[in-house]
Amino acid sequence: MASEHRVAVLGAGRMGRGIALSLSYAGHPVVVVDLMPREAAASRGLEAEMRAEIERDLAFLSDVGVLEDGGGEVVQASIRFADAARAADAVADATIVFECVPETIEAKRPCYEWVSRHAPADCIVASTTSTIDAQTLAALVTRPERFLNAHWLNPAHLIPLVELSPSVATSSDTIHRMKQFLSACGKVPIVCASSPGYIVPRIQALAMNEAARLVEEGVASAEDVDMAVRVGFGLRFAVLGLLEFIDWGGCDILHHASFFLSAKVDAARFAAPKLISDHMEQGRRGLRDGAGFYEYEGVDLGEYRRKRMHDFIHLLQARQLMPVRGGNTRPDHQ
Repeated sequence: MASEHRVAVLGAGRMGRGIALSLSYAGHPVVVVDLMPREAAASRGLEAEMRAEIERDLAFLSDVGVLEDGGGEVVQASIRFADAARAADAVADATIVFECVPETIEAKRPCYEWVSRHAPADCIVASTTSTIDAQTLAALVTRPERFLNAHWLNPAHLIPLVELSPSVATSSDTIHRMKQFLSACGKVPIVCASSPGYIVPRIQALAMNEAARLVEEGVASAEDVDMAVRVGFGLRFAVLGLLEFIDWGGCDILHHASFFLSAKVDAARFAAPKLISDHMEQGRRGLRDGAGFYEYEGVDLGEYRRKRMHDFIHLLQARQLMPVRGGNTRPDHQ
């Protein structure tokens, strides 16, 4: 079945290549557009480099059994490359454009001026920026109601999450259409306000800096910090989200832990937000109160706990961290 979407990716760097691979893998024709004027030989070299990288990624997918024989050729055939001379024709009928040019206003401004001139009026334009807020970038396009940020996480063809961040001018139809498109591609789109850092980068920046401080302060080695994250921190939050985890254990645990760490380590780093104090005062400590960040009225808490622990056990087993014991685990004695 032919795709109803025609996607253009502006920029042939690592992110642009990953997005092109992800969308082509999902069955959409994609054109990767290089807006930088180059000599013909340089353009051919860039395309060859792009295709070689995509070929390596496809070979890996085949090796791990998620790409059938011949699937790589189909994916590659769905990806076109257009140099600056052919760029205008490449986006003339695009329904969605993903901008993946360098992370500076100086690079993005001429890109959006160009897109505004050449892309169809009803085309959705999305920046994949990880740093510049949507409100700032929306001012650079002529149709801000069709613009939003769509932040993919590396590697783009493997990580399901895409963080959508609209500006105040972004239409609800644009958000809806982008969510539908990404979901149909097997991605998991979420929406956050126009704010520097989105959701994942803000959380991971705090976590990574704290991990580096643990090594800096001599609390633990880099190896032990990373082991703690892999088999403790990360495993739990792959099953329970951070806020769901607060509800699971009880908001009071975080409240008291934050108070202690603020006093003993660093008040600025470990002070709990006001919302945590509000939940304590309102009796919204989580599961045992029937409310917290989530509402649990009418929820079968026993079944909810069982399902979460079931998912956790499966994750442990997949990571070979949950040994299976037989009925007789005692050694034989002669």
